[in-house]
Amino acid sequence: MSRILLVDDDKSLRGVLAFSLREDGHVVEEAVDGIEGLERFREGRPDLVIADLKMPRMDGMKLLSAIREEGSETPVIVLTAFGKIEQAVEAMKRGAFHYLTKPYNRDELRVVVRNALERSRLVAENRDLRARIERRSAAPPLVFVSEAMRAVVDAIERVAPTDATVLLTGESGTGKELLARLLHQRSDRGEKRLVAVNCGALPRDLVESELFGHRRGAFTGATRDKPGKFQAASGGTLFLDEIAELSIDLQAKLLRVLEAGEVDMLGGGGPIEVDVRLVAATNRDIEKAVGDGSFREDLFYRLNVIPIRVPALRERPEDIPVLWKHFAQEFASSAPVSTEPDLLAHLARLPWRGNVRELANLCRRMVLLRKENALRLADLPDYGRTDRVPSDDAAASPLRALPEDSLPLRGLEKDVIERALRKFEGNKSRTARYLGIPRHVLLYRLRKYGIGGDE
Repeated sequence: MSRILLVDDDKSLRGVLAFSLREDGHVVEEAVDGIEGLERFREGRPDLVIADLKMPRMDGMKLLSAIREEGSETPVIVLTAFGKIEQAVEAMKRGAFHYLTKPYNRDELRVVVRNALERSRLVAENRDLRARIERRSAAPPLVFVSEAMRAVVDAIERVAPTDATVLLTGESGTGKELLARLLHQRSDRGEKRLVAVNCGALPRDLVESELFGHRRGAFTGATRDKPGKFQAASGGTLFLDEIAELSIDLQAKLLRVLEAGEVDMLGGGGPIEVDVRLVAATNRDIEKAVGDGSFREDLFYRLNVIPIRVPALRERPEDIPVLWKHFAQEFASSAPVSTEPDLLAHLARLPWRGNVRELANLCRRMVLLRKENALRLADLPDYGRTDRVPSDDAAASPLRALPEDSLPLRGLEKDVIERALRKFEGNKSRTARYLGIPRHVLLYRLRKYGIGGDE
């Protein structure tokens, strides 16, 4: 059902036209001249305005201009007497959608009104889509009260105006991509694109093509030129998440791009200049990776211009209650949701190996499955109960008690991995989850200790 504002000083014609529009299912408001029409327009913002060009006090041309001066894209159909087409054409030049001559043809009226309302709908959808894209591209709000996170955000805001490369380190789920988006928004490149790439999620044989692009015919299936992520981010920011997952040969190519500001697409064609601010992130101990030879030392120094470590959630437990309340309200939309103090106190004691991501997922689950608008400790799923709360009691540790003489940590770690692998019959993914480490970390340790042969 559409709302139409009809403005005409001819009472009889206005009545007939309003009747026709209402008969077609529209809601019609009437005004006797341009001044009253503008007041009605400001009160209700209709989907369509139909206005006579010749009226006392304020004519249709001035009404059209006033509507456009307010920044409205509401379509306006003008009515004009036969023989006054020049005025109607002038009105269309000033932004009218269409014109109808008096006496109007009812079928023509229906077609013009339908087209105008369709345009109004498309304009509204486009405006809504742009708003959603802007909201999605904007970094979600940072929620914290801890001094640890305040120090991180302060560092981000100090380096944002520069073009210095930033290396974000920290456990998975701590919000490194969120901080990269904040850095981008605070920079001089904030109006340009932020392109985010998870290096660990890209198929190994496609990483080079995705990052640097390829020419048509560069490999089987390359039917056209395809720019890479560096070209897509040119003028803006490129965020390379899990950068330690890149192979050594790609690390060398990345180093060259950073030093020369040029990319070489697969398939040749010469270097292409790119202007990119790089932000990288990893959840691995990258200095250790440099030591064991899995990450290039020269690339590490090129990335590590501004190192920022993001603390784990368990290192800032004071942020847990405010994050929980933020997520609870977000997932509940407009419905008010409260959280019992006992639940918040319990949450603050959990280790949160998955960090903020784990907290958000648990909150979403409890909000969606809630039976009332209060989240209680009794509603907590089994995996979030006290068996995961850290304890100072030595009996709670799998070791029971430390040996008196010595404890060879290397041998202990190898023994635990071997036993866990046997427990899950060689399934490495389940073993990694059981040990609370990423799968690639488990594979590294298997190679390190010579367990189970090569992957």
